[in-house]
Amino acid sequence: MEGSSQICVVGLAVMGQNLALNIARNGFPVTVYNRSYDKTEATLARLGKGEKMVGAKTPAEVAASLARPRKLLLLVKAGQPVDDTIASFLPHLSPGDLIIDGGNSHPDDTERRSRELSAQGFRFVGMGVSGGEEGALNGPSLMPGGDASAYADLRPILEKIAAQVEDGPCVTHIGTGAAGHFVKMVHNGIEYGDMQLIAECYDLMQNVLGMTPKQMAGTFAEWNKGFLESFLIEITARILAADDPDTGAPMVDVIVDRAGQKGTGRWTSEIALRYGIPAPTMQAAVEARYLSARKAERIAASERLRGPDPAARFDQAVLDAVRDALYCSKICSYAQGLELLAAADADKSWGLDYGEIARIWKGGCIIRARFLRSIQAAFAKQKRLPNLLLDPELGGFLQEHQPAWRRVVALAAEHGVPILAMGASLSYYDSYRRARLPQNLTQAQRDLFGAHTFERTDRPAGEMFHHEWP
Repeated sequence: MEGSSQICVVGLAVMGQNLALNIARNGFPVTVYNRSYDKTEATLARLGKGEKMVGAKTPAEVAASLARPRKLLLLVKAGQPVDDTIASFLPHLSPGDLIIDGGNSHPDDTERRSRELSAQGFRFVGMGVSGGEEGALNGPSLMPGGDASAYADLRPILEKIAAQVEDGPCVTHIGTGAAGHFVKMVHNGIEYGDMQLIAECYDLMQNVLGMTPKQMAGTFAEWNKGFLESFLIEITARILAADDPDTGAPMVDVIVDRAGQKGTGRWTSEIALRYGIPAPTMQAAVEARYLSARKAERIAASERLRGPDPAARFDQAVLDAVRDALYCSKICSYAQGLELLAAADADKSWGLDYGEIARIWKGGCIIRARFLRSIQAAFAKQKRLPNLLLDPELGGFLQEHQPAWRRVVALAAEHGVPILAMGASLSYYDSYRRARLPQNLTQAQRDLFGAHTFERTDRPAGEMFHHEWP
């Protein structure tokens, strides 16, 4: 007998629990399942009055509880756990049923699963989910990719549970295959870049301008009222204003400077290299986390390697320049991410809509920001904009504020403050705007030691030459 639940959430850690509660709160009967039933009971205990939720103990019970076509939303750890979970449910499902992977799976895995499950008659959706614990409960940004018919079946639920902005719910059908997980991966790469750029501003404020955490908190709160308005700027102000209840010291000062990561930023860098897309800001953010992880080695090195003596002094003009340099660098980070999406789309024929992607990132997700309106407008003006730097508004900001950007990068070098991402962003801008780069010398070197040949400036493009070097 067919059940009445519209969907089952499989995997009830924080994200799974909160998404299940979000679905139930929006009027959809939901089944919940976890390998250990205590998490199922904990989820049921949080259910609101009048909301409908069923706790299942086995995959067979899950299948019996669901209306057809059955819909399974998996929130389990990426990798083998996803494959194992799918395998445990397949004997209880029927052709046409939907399996949605809502975790941060590698796009290559999503492509493979899509092929394998399609061959067996199932519909598979790789769906990026962004917004963290709060977003999952109150409205995330959702990035589903896969079969269009699967999205049509899921759409009523997804549009209700997603974050809502002025021009609609923060969900759209991204494209076929692994498009959804690829877009989420790039979202996370951009997120890495954003977070590193903000951390570098904090470092500059502390070690060049001599500001206290409370002063920085006020600055970030002020910045959040202008063109830098974003979730990450907002929470940075909250973090810097907080004190440690045990010591009374600023909370940020008692946290070890060793950043963790779950791999999506590294995947973005690796796949950018695969497609030949320069992504130096995001790459620098990944490298900064790797450097931070070498804590003991850095402590030892700090006792042996000298840098400039600290000479921090507050200067409002410098602080304003840091603000502008942050925005300039942020534009470059997004430009790199969107160029990577375009390269993958050209390879996979997903039919990505970059303005629509910017729209669904405006609410719910970690990188939500006022800036996304400008990206949405840029692609409304030119649907196939080759690079975000070529948009008149955003490129114009870079040109107008590059003196401040350059001043900040120079000051950081002068004071010995590492700015891997901000420096990489400026070099990306300078490389992209140059009609001629020094790689003519690189080609000459390659030809001399390996006879790799080169093109000439006075001959047609594509015609190759070798020189007999003295």
